[in-house]
Amino acid sequence: MKAYEVLYVIRPDLDDEAVAAAVDKFSEVVTNNGGADVAVDKWGKRRLAYEINDYREGFYILMNFNGEARTAQEVERIMKISDTVVRFLTTKKED
Repeated sequence: MKAYEVLYVIRPDLDDEAVAAAVDKFSEVVTNNGGADVAVDKWGKRRLAYEINDYREGFYILMNFNGEARTAQEVERIMKISDTVVRFLTTKKED
């Protein structure tokens, strides 16, 4: 299993419960697809470097997990179709 890191930005107009629900949903996607050691770090609301979809701020979330390539692909697929995620970036960590 490889180590992956996903940094994603959630829309700023959501309340705290909706943000927590989105974070839990993505963590469940990882565990349901064979991922392990999920660690979530909530950075909070921060200003974006540039405006995205009329948003100037967003909730930054960093998620680390161990899994196969298909696990990371499934997380990306779910984030692409989710309307709560503004942007995301998945990287494979070095050994």
